[in-house]
Amino acid sequence: ELKLAAWIIVWCGLLDVMDGVTARLLKATSNFGAEFDSMADLVAFGVAPAVLVLNAGLVFGGVEYDTDQFWLLLVAVAVFVLAGAMRLARFNLASSETTKGWFVGIPITAAGGGLVSSIVLVLIYHREIAESLPLHLYFPVLMFVLAMLMVSRIRFPKATRRDSNFINAFQVIAISGIFYCGITRSYPEYLLGMGLFLMIAGIIAGRITRDK
Repeated sequence: ELKLAAWIIVWCGLLDVMDGVTARLLKATSNFGAEFDSMADLVAFGVAPAVLVLNAGLVFGGVEYDTDQFWLLLVAVAVFVLAGAMRLARFNLASSETTKGWFVGIPITAAGGGLVSSIVLVLIYHREIAESLPLHLYFPVLMFVLAMLMVSRIRFPKATRRDSNFINAFQVIAISGIFYCGITRSYPEYLLGMGLFLMIAGIIAGRITRDK
């Protein structure tokens, strides 16, 4: 049930957003909650996407068990999980170094909960695309690249209130669209397209404003 598994990861992302907003509104934050949230993030957006990609590679990615391609993919997903754990640990220990409104490194929620799950969903919904691509190579590259982005020092914007009304309106529209797709289990293409756009735009914004 790869499709259901991928949607569950998307739902975890939606619940993660709601959990954070609710905690701040109720002022129910604590050190224990922060650590427990990180553990949940590692499972939902690190381990689960890694297992999803590994199985997707075996089911329709042309990867056969106990071959060089299998071991390469296994190493890639393991590196992804390790990078996610390092990303979360660094965030918890060095939060004081983080500029307000910015992350340091791509969040594991965006990497695993956004891009990985949406890519797999698009490939499931459009098998003709999956069959035309060398996924046994693309999947490992995807996981290695996302792992590097998570442990990098790249500044990445948080979804928070900004000075620009246009950016605030765009954030509301984008997040509303993501919630609609997740709740209705539809339009994974929107999830992927928006995820890629936000990832690229966020990295560019971080580079432009790094000295400000």
